[in-house]
Amino acid sequence: MGKIVFYEEKNFQGRSHETSSDCAELTSYLSRCNSCRVESGCFMVYERPNYMGHQTLAKKGEYPDNQRLMGMTASDCIRSSRMIPTHRGPFKMRIYERENFRGQMNEVMEDCDSVQERLRMSDCQSVNVMDGHWLMYEQPQYRGRMLYLRPGEYRSMRDMGTGPMDMKIGSMRRIMDSC
Repeated sequence: MGKIVFYEEKNFQGRSHETSSDCAELTSYLSRCNSCRVESGCFMVYERPNYMGHQTLAKKGEYPDNQRLMGMTASDCIRSSRMIPTHRGPFKMRIYERENFRGQMNEVMEDCDSVQERLRMSDCQSVNVMDGHWLMYEQPQYRGRMLYLRPGEYRSMRDMGTGPMDMKIGSMRRIMDSC
């Protein structure tokens, strides 16, 4: 079980809120969130409510300034978070070139450092995650913006939590129990 503590101000100052579960709207507990401390486990933290917008993986450690953690410039607050449960067992997902599970399909069970080179896919617009928890990256070699996907069907990029953001998938990695 993971545990994260959010603080209103940078450097762990001000009021705090501690949780071990998902939180769709942090402003229900704090007026803003400008730093956090992950005491155990892994969490995805999001710049917008309801697990939307820019997101970053936060592993055990201290994050005194969200701008450094999230790499954000427009927003300096975490608005929601999702606890990533430990997954033991196989990893498996199907990625599709187009929305609604159409176009070229590839089944993925391992990390993939380049979707275009290794899978010969120019785009990935829908995903069916059967087993495990995954991070999708905007660029090859696990760089750029990221998306957290847990088991389920994602018919479009919007279903993956990007909102209006247009993001191409360049690489993907399993979230192993080493968080």
